[in-house]
Amino acid sequence: MISIEDLRLAVTLARSESLSAAARALNVSPPALSMRLRKLETLLGLTLANRDARRLSLTADGERFSRESALLLEQLEALPESFRQKDESLVGTLRLAAPFGYGRQRIAPLLARFARLHPQLRLHLDLRETPWPDRHDSDAVIHIGHLNDSLWTARQLTANERWLCASPAYLQEYGVPSSPDQLAKHRCICIRENDEDVTLWHMRKGQARKTLRVEPALLSNDGSVARRWAEQGLGLVLRSQWDVGDAVASGNLVRVLEDWRFDSAPILLLLPSRKLRSPRVQALVAFLEDALKA
Repeated sequence: MISIEDLRLAVTLARSESLSAAARALNVSPPALSMRLRKLETLLGLTLANRDARRLSLTADGERFSRESALLLEQLEALPESFRQKDESLVGTLRLAAPFGYGRQRIAPLLARFARLHPQLRLHLDLRETPWPDRHDSDAVIHIGHLNDSLWTARQLTANERWLCASPAYLQEYGVPSSPDQLAKHRCICIRENDEDVTLWHMRKGQARKTLRVEPALLSNDGSVARRWAEQGLGLVLRSQWDVGDAVASGNLVRVLEDWRFDSAPILLLLPSRKLRSPRVQALVAFLEDALKA
């Protein structure tokens, strides 16, 4: 008979790049995991995975079994909630993925509040450089910027403009640009995130539209690093309002070209449209919408 541990094994294998990684996720040794996998394959009469020392890949049967296992686990996990009364606590596990910077600064404190509201709920926050499209195994994903994907539903949690900023010291040395054309003479700091062309800046003022190709003096895939470079006087940075707002308010950064609007990067909550929306997911959606819009 197939056990819950077998279902968890199949789901974990689908999320892992190697047997060693799967073993770490399940807190077992690689030999023990290999034995469990062989027993499951014998029980099913199927080969679920092709594996060697460094790489793991599921067969077509393995992928199907993993999908069905994930669905069964989700239904089992949601079963207690289906019997709870409206005044009872949320239970089960809720998995949320988010980008490193925004996840640390904004989402983690909010999840701490959410956890206090629902102490019986297990919360998993997975922070990574590109949570989308990597985290399809999550219940929800925080994404910054526009996205078109027919399989996931995007709900905007809050607007998020991009501001062009520099330190007072930099502006004193290099001057304050009064038009987009003057940016070509300035040191620009760029942030490589997602698949965007980060050196192509789009801006508008009223009916006027401008597209500018910048040559970055400094480039990083970490937005916090880029912001700190700008605070240290190393150049102009185009950064999300959520990240530079405090620095602008404190005077560490100065917003320039304020009458021009750059492409926005709204904060989105992505939800698998074909996945059962459990009460815990619905509660998280409502909580984040209220907290971030406030």
